[in-house]
Amino acid sequence: MKFTSRKILITCLSLMLLLLAACSNATTSNTDQTASGENTTSTESTTTAADTNKTSYPLTVENFSISGEGGEWKPKSQTFEKAPERVVANTQSVAEMLIKLGLTDKMVGVAALYGSVTPDVADDFAKIPVLSENYVGKELVVGASPDIVLGRGDLFADADWGVGTVDGLNDMNIRTFLQTTNHKGTLDSLYNDIAQLGQIFDVQENAKTFTESLKARAEAIKASVADQPEHTFAYIVPASEDSITVSSMQNDTYQLDALSLLKLKNTFDGVQGEVSVEQLITSNPDYLLLSAYTGSPDIDKLIQNLYANPALQSMNAIKNKQIYVTDFGQFWGYGHQILDGIEKMQQQMNENPIQ
Repeated sequence: MKFTSRKILITCLSLMLLLLAACSNATTSNTDQTASGENTTSTESTTTAADTNKTSYPLTVENFSISGEGGEWKPKSQTFEKAPERVVANTQSVAEMLIKLGLTDKMVGVAALYGSVTPDVADDFAKIPVLSENYVGKELVVGASPDIVLGRGDLFADADWGVGTVDGLNDMNIRTFLQTTNHKGTLDSLYNDIAQLGQIFDVQENAKTFTESLKARAEAIKASVADQPEHTFAYIVPASEDSITVSSMQNDTYQLDALSLLKLKNTFDGVQGEVSVEQLITSNPDYLLLSAYTGSPDIDKLIQNLYANPALQSMNAIKNKQIYVTDFGQFWGYGHQILDGIEKMQQQMNENPIQ
């Protein structure tokens, strides 16, 4: 019996020694892995960090509904079970932005072709089916079988010029995304829209790169006029070649924010309602701005008439030949193209400085 107990004791001691040796080898192995940079835990953490740039569906984003042109914007979230595959853009401007995000192949319709297509996206833009060169109605939009409709908010209405209401499209299982740039918007609104689109379509890296390039351009414009004084401007609506229609631009916060990059201040800041020609003359802005669009009156003739108008001869903008024209899409498209328009304006102003 004593012999058996001694045998068992020896066996147990032997097993303990083997376990201690195994633990020692494991510790040495882990130390070697850490020294060589091959630690398993570290590798898993790196993988997890990389995955944070991917969208996890279902994704819910905060957006809006609106009751049509001039209607009230109300918060309304949109949930996406996966990245949209069939996209309708209600304006040319937002379609170009989607191209910049690498989403050309997902576009099944575009409308409202009122400006020049940016040259660097022209080939891709030509691949997108045009539902209407003008503002498009709900029937054609729904007929394209989209799973998302996006673009200018005031075009979401049940009208000949509207793509349908947000609620109506949502009821048909069509998601919506209203650009916030035309809802008390600023350039920050543009950057936020791009970030959200990056999430919705799972192209965050494209969105980040695109936004960084836009921010760099905006900063370059600001830097170029840092040593210059502030100037004033007034916006002339090109209603006809022979008339003068002035906009106070009170609700056009997106355009005003972009123009501030050039240290341009709205002459009629704070003015409500219509602006008369007499008010224009009295305010005496340094610059007059206009926009040209497809089907607009003859802009060259309008400018000639402004310069020749006897009633305007006391104005600085007339005396110094300071009238500038932007492309409609670059100014009223509510997209990134506004920086193209501002950069062009900057170049033209540098070539014709105020004396």
